[in-house]
Amino acid sequence: MFDAAMSQPAKLRIILQDHDIRRLDLPSGIPDTVDELHSLVQQTFQIEGSFALHFKDADFGDYFSLNSVNDVKDKDTLKVVHVLESPMVTLTLTNLDSSCPSGTESAIYPQSDSCSSGSQDTVILSSPEHMTHRSQCWPVEFPIPRFTYNTELVLASGNEAFEKEGILLSPTTILPDMLEKLADTIYQYVAYPTSAQLNHVAEALIQKHPCLREPGSFNGCYGWQQRLKYKMANYRCKLRTLGCPELEVNSLKKKRAHEKAAAKNIKKPRKAEVNYLPPHPQGETEESLEQVRLDLLSEVKKRNNSNNISEKMARTFSIRRQEVVNLAPPVDAFKERWPALFDVAQIREEFKRITTINLEATFMAKLDQYCPKLMDLVSSRGGAAKLKIQQIKETLLEDHTIERRREVAIRCMVVYLGEKEDDLFKEYLDAKALNRDLAGEVMKIMVNKATSTSDPANATIVIEGTEVLSGLDIPRACALLMGLIYALNLSYPTQLRHTFEVFQKLLLELDGLKASPKVMSLKQKLLL
Repeated sequence: MFDAAMSQPAKLRIILQDHDIRRLDLPSGIPDTVDELHSLVQQTFQIEGSFALHFKDADFGDYFSLNSVNDVKDKDTLKVVHVLESPMVTLTLTNLDSSCPSGTESAIYPQSDSCSSGSQDTVILSSPEHMTHRSQCWPVEFPIPRFTYNTELVLASGNEAFEKEGILLSPTTILPDMLEKLADTIYQYVAYPTSAQLNHVAEALIQKHPCLREPGSFNGCYGWQQRLKYKMANYRCKLRTLGCPELEVNSLKKKRAHEKAAAKNIKKPRKAEVNYLPPHPQGETEESLEQVRLDLLSEVKKRNNSNNISEKMARTFSIRRQEVVNLAPPVDAFKERWPALFDVAQIREEFKRITTINLEATFMAKLDQYCPKLMDLVSSRGGAAKLKIQQIKETLLEDHTIERRREVAIRCMVVYLGEKEDDLFKEYLDAKALNRDLAGEVMKIMVNKATSTSDPANATIVIEGTEVLSGLDIPRACALLMGLIYALNLSYPTQLRHTFEVFQKLLLELDGLKASPKVMSLKQKLLL
């Protein structure tokens, strides 16, 4: 009789996250064991990592760990609870002889074997991982957090009343808890949210809790957007007093004498940086990170040492960001201090640390996606722009490689936007001409015309009169120039602001919701 019941088709409600609830159909009935049900849920919804299943008990109205399938019936609710596995940290304790040297030197440098005893004790500690920077950019769908139990009860009752009778909820009593949780969630993505991002949060809030919709508002949530705006300002003030680097940098005591005004020279992300000014890793100080930087100077001189360099570059990310944001050093001086950064692999990694985006892969994929439509679009231009675009297209006849097609698309796009490609690219014939022209260039991609058309690796990136990268094809040089702009915290050249805006918002998809009218028009035409 039990087996017959188990073979009956069943349906389960699966809560993957607070904002993601799915339905699981079981044509063969509920599995015989919890492990089988666990595997079925994992495979059906492609869940990664460790998790446990909790079932909702009808008597208590709360969730409990699922230890037996007897607790699960047709149309029951199961909740996926992710299990965070704490990393194992191994500490090796060494008994030191009293004869070992003491003082500053022995505190900094490791002891030699002669100063240690023959026995070592190993202690295994389980500790949570402490993240010092954000790991993801602004989400497509903002996840409304779960509020306190009392607030959730009020909202559940309000949503029910709204569905039945259309009665809106007055959230006065639960407002502080809601704003605090929302501000905390927003800060996980950005410290200075834009108006569009705050509107995104407000819309997600009333979509999940329709009882919070505001009567008389043009979109039903404008008041929530304003509340979040002022709450985030207060939230930043609170974190600033706790020493948060990306907020403390804008405190009056940190500003120079002629900038002692609250709204003057605000240092904040302006190009959708996710980790603009992160704190130091746990246990690190400016002195310890400076020592790592000095070690890097010798590491870059060694061969086949990319792993050590990458580890030390990731470790010193916070102090490097403080240097470029707070001090804004010249590029040549910064290159002397951080030579490891001026490498293709490290520029990609630095860009990913700042934005969480893969630089070259994203840039080239979007460029290839838009390339056919873009080439059709630029042909519609008239006048002098049309003649210039035709000249650029003729170079495609010389070489049909993908690098050349990408180059032609970029050059045509610059002209289509009403800007001059000569402001971005400059041709030279030999190394002597390159060295002669370096000093006068603020930001330029120098193209060697002495190389054959079959050799696309003829571009050199020059910033502030300093050669920073060479041996690149032009599309790759454009992508890596964007990486350098982010890594060095540089502004876009005024005469090419629309070109670089396209690079950022269309090809790298960073802050693409808000753009200038010219770039937004181009985006809409490319997406038609």
